[in-house]
Amino acid sequence: MSRQDKDGDDEERGQRAVQSVEVGGRLLLALSRSPGPMSLKDLAAQAGLPASRAHPYLVSFGRLRLIEQDTVSGRYALGAAALQLGLACLHQLDPLRTAQPVAEELARSTGHAVALAVWGNLGPTVVRLHEARQPLHVAMRVGTVMSVLGTATGRAFAGVLPPERVHEALAFGVGPLGESAVAVAPAAEVEAELATARREMAEHGLGRANGRPIPGVNAFSAPALDHEGQPAIVITALDHQDRLSADWDSAAARAVRAAAAEISARLGG
Repeated sequence: MSRQDKDGDDEERGQRAVQSVEVGGRLLLALSRSPGPMSLKDLAAQAGLPASRAHPYLVSFGRLRLIEQDTVSGRYALGAAALQLGLACLHQLDPLRTAQPVAEELARSTGHAVALAVWGNLGPTVVRLHEARQPLHVAMRVGTVMSVLGTATGRAFAGVLPPERVHEALAFGVGPLGESAVAVAPAAEVEAELATARREMAEHGLGRANGRPIPGVNAFSAPALDHEGQPAIVITALDHQDRLSADWDSAAARAVRAAAAEISARLGG
């Protein structure tokens, strides 16, 4: 076995790592990204390995049923054990637990208040809140149900959820702005707001609050998607307008998009 395949010190993490496992893992990751079975040559190339070095790993993975080889074409695909691992991972995922460290880092790195919300029985509901570095007076706490159309959090959900689920929440008449105002609004106005939320999500990947519902406070929200493409949780950054620009390409907007993408990746989205 070459030196590269031996145990080595992982300088970046300060922990001991097994490099041969990492090398073999590259083959499995390459298969996971492929839309179909792969030849040995293509698979090895995707993993950055010569075919002669990749083959012994594939033999071992085959014995573990992590991969399987078609007897006719000779191509490789993920096997039954890989499916079982994937399903077990999905069953063990907890969106809030997964999102929590990402939210903590977003709050630490930006200084903004950061909230996590899920879609509850009454609509967007705050389940975790990290305070801003500088004082920020907002009527938001764990358990707060957010306005669907009047907040960045609500608009992030509205931009990706099926319209019928959004209308169900609007009918309850809850939220800091009071959705009762929406309930009596002309249907055309409500549909226009929903269409705008969906367009903003399609164009920017975000919901935005520009000085509303709290004057002088801006916010950006982005949904993190699970393996079925459903919004598992929404992450929001909010702060005073002097510290958080409402520009769609502001530092805060980019940070929230990146945080949501990281959570989505951890959830298999």
